[in-house]
Amino acid sequence: MEFVNLNHVVLHYALKKGRSVEPALVFINSLGSDLRIWQGVEAHLGQEHTLLFYDKRGHGLSDVGDQAYSIDRHADDLIALLDYCKLRKVVLFGLSVGGLVALAVYAKRPELVAGLVLSDTAAQIGTPQMWQERIDTIRRDGIAALADPILQRWFSSGFRAHQADRLAGYRNMLVRTPREGYVGTCEAIRDADYTAIARTVAVPTLCLCGDEDGSTPPEVVMNLEQTIPGASFEMVEYAGHLPCVEQPSVVAGFLNEFTMRLTPRGSDNDDK
Repeated sequence: MEFVNLNHVVLHYALKKGRSVEPALVFINSLGSDLRIWQGVEAHLGQEHTLLFYDKRGHGLSDVGDQAYSIDRHADDLIALLDYCKLRKVVLFGLSVGGLVALAVYAKRPELVAGLVLSDTAAQIGTPQMWQERIDTIRRDGIAALADPILQRWFSSGFRAHQADRLAGYRNMLVRTPREGYVGTCEAIRDADYTAIARTVAVPTLCLCGDEDGSTPPEVVMNLEQTIPGASFEMVEYAGHLPCVEQPSVVAGFLNEFTMRLTPRGSDNDDK
């Protein structure tokens, strides 16, 4: 575990050096989760790539902070972390709200971004009314009041039926998210529409979606793919909103194929 104070918050991160320095793979978590959701994917990536995982503000072991949340603020945190870690060219893998953060980083610092992998996300997620209702409920009753319907959207029917212990563990991850961090990020999503930014993306982009995603269903993610010039789409079978948890080898396979297209065989960017 590593920690650094950036933009007046302490961020928790893990930097894993690989044989290849660029592009590094940077993983941006969903709402109510932390960097542990990527452990399965990491196990299937091998030692080739440099990997950066982190907890966005208000999640995991990172500070909540005392500033109003926005997608831009989350993006500024990640940009500061990339600069701190001296990562000059990256592939951003954004899951759910992480996809919005990835688009915001691209808009602010396009020279940093070699490619985008946008999983189970959209340029605008849900409606302002939906998010306000969730915010009001959580402020009144806590995250646990909505945990069961959230988990139904997070995970496929098979996972929920046959992985009771893991389901309980991810419920713990969700409900132990600091309330102000969760609500602040809900407010950030409520106010975010990155449709115009998505139309300007000029780097290779892969859109992924679990076939049983109840938060951003496949048709929503396919709409994002159609909005981004030249983007491609892949379905992850037997997965809900968190394919990285349910099907990590499949997700890692898509990611490896994507990065191989960015750095074809014969190009050598190893750190010598």
